[in-house]
Amino acid sequence: MRQLTLTEDKKLEWWDVEEPRLQDDRDAIVRPLAVSACDLDTPMARGLAPLPGPIALGHEFVAEVVDGVRAGEKVSVPFQISCGDCARCRSGRTSDCESVRGTAMFGFGPLGGEWGGALSDLVRVPYADHMLVPLPDGVDPTVAASASDNLVDAWRTVGPFVQGRPGAEVLIVGGSAHSIALYAAEFAVALGAGRVAYLDSDEARLALAASLGAETIEGGPPPERAGDFDVTVDASADPAGLACALRSVKPGGTCTSVGIYWEPQTPVPLLEMFIRGVTFITGRPSARTEMPGVLDLVASGVIKPELVTSKVVTFEDAPEALLEGVTKLVMTPS
Repeated sequence: MRQLTLTEDKKLEWWDVEEPRLQDDRDAIVRPLAVSACDLDTPMARGLAPLPGPIALGHEFVAEVVDGVRAGEKVSVPFQISCGDCARCRSGRTSDCESVRGTAMFGFGPLGGEWGGALSDLVRVPYADHMLVPLPDGVDPTVAASASDNLVDAWRTVGPFVQGRPGAEVLIVGGSAHSIALYAAEFAVALGAGRVAYLDSDEARLALAASLGAETIEGGPPPERAGDFDVTVDASADPAGLACALRSVKPGGTCTSVGIYWEPQTPVPLLEMFIRGVTFITGRPSARTEMPGVLDLVASGVIKPELVTSKVVTFEDAPEALLEGVTKLVMTPS
């Protein structure tokens, strides 16, 4: 079968590889129907992320089960591998499953383990009775493809806090995590935040954020502070953006960072955070835990991920489109 592979020398190539086979009675073999590019996929494809190859790319996807558990169903597949049975999974911490190594993921090569990638004809899904989340009736696979990762990552930055604090004011500092920032703005507006401000230097993303109902703040380098907000989101992957998000939190508020900082040390304004009692959250989302609720919001029309989608292409055009680096790319087999 074919598999889009980022080689060790950072080239995108279609490789012919052996088809995956059922290895356990909890396995499923799925055929991807729609794959979206995570905000990290383009930096990986361009050789800007310090991850070793070869990497079978793709980890946000909707698929049809063709063999094994739940054959015939259309499903959303979480990007992380989790068993559903261990103590961490039962407590909702599916990002840290005890049955697999801590970074077990599709689409990340040696870092995630040899689970394959979604930009392939077929993928083996372990623990499928737990892993696979039914695609709600009437939801197009291209609309829900990002529920595997970026969509739930955006949800956890604002959803629980806006729902728990009616009228909460939200700041999103955009930049590196393009789609997560925009999804977060969409979630915050849809869930009734009192104010949603989106800060970025990119005109196209600012225009999109405005169309989603957010107030926009154009910034070259991010300012030291952008105001006072109950909830802030750092999607910049820029130390200045992170500091801005942290300094802009009201006393007792929350800042969640989804930016990836590859440097071993990143400065943060700890004294100001201490004085204001800021809660700071970082790390990967527990995708499998959050996916059913997020997919329900998609099915009900509360959230419309397609508004953030920039381009839909076939697998044949995926290598060129990944290198192009649009805000949100969705790829289909045909």
